[in-house]
Amino acid sequence: MPNVAGAVPFYRSVLRALKQREVPFLVGGAFAMARYTQIDRPTKDLDLNVRPEHWPAVARALRSAGIYTRLSFPHWLGKALAGPAQVDIIFSSGNAVATVDDRWFTRSVPARVLGFDVGLAPPEELVWSKSFVMERERFDGADVLHLILRAGRTLDWDHLCDRFAGHERVLLAHLVLFSYAYPNETTIVPRDVVKRLSAVPNRRGMGHLRLCRGTFLSREQYLVDVRQWGYRDARLPPFGNLSPTEAGRWTRAIHAHWSKAGRRR
Repeated sequence: MPNVAGAVPFYRSVLRALKQREVPFLVGGAFAMARYTQIDRPTKDLDLNVRPEHWPAVARALRSAGIYTRLSFPHWLGKALAGPAQVDIIFSSGNAVATVDDRWFTRSVPARVLGFDVGLAPPEELVWSKSFVMERERFDGADVLHLILRAGRTLDWDHLCDRFAGHERVLLAHLVLFSYAYPNETTIVPRDVVKRLSAVPNRRGMGHLRLCRGTFLSREQYLVDVRQWGYRDARLPPFGNLSPTEAGRWTRAIHAHWSKAGRRR
């Protein structure tokens, strides 16, 4: 179990409030990773996955229990806070690709976490959401490879490939890295998966429009492309699900993130 001793009472109060109000949620993050990979590492928060439409119910349940909540980013993230302890309430991803839907729940894995019977976010959905995290300060590629290494023989690869529809090369890139990192474990990934992903045509922009899909991987490192070099941000319609307002808010938060990091140093 992740080392979160100091925050355990708060985490339990959050889980208890949601269970009492029968608000559906899944446990993800370090707790789910520990179950699937047997990697036990310290974590600063508890990650819960909920459907987007259930955020209001989550907020009501927690506030009724005296727990402070905040909708940090309306397109993907809310928080429950108590001093330095926090619970991330995740209903999508920062790039608006890996949205929590019914399949997260139907495919969830039963577990006991902090004294409560809960469902864990499925390993396929963890791979899906983590595969897009390629920031300067955070890269979840090792998590993806460890999930494949430890759970790959039981993964539903058809379902996983379906999750990456339109982003097949992102998964393919991680599989190439997997074969490099673990040259003796390549049989874990079915051969037809690589063939299937490689066979999908690389989608282009519309006509003469130059498209940058790098913004799906990092909210910061490809801003120069869309701001100065004339590329279209693929996160925005008609290519992606992020509205210009949501993208602007997500981008403006970069400065706040680095300001907090500087204060911690």
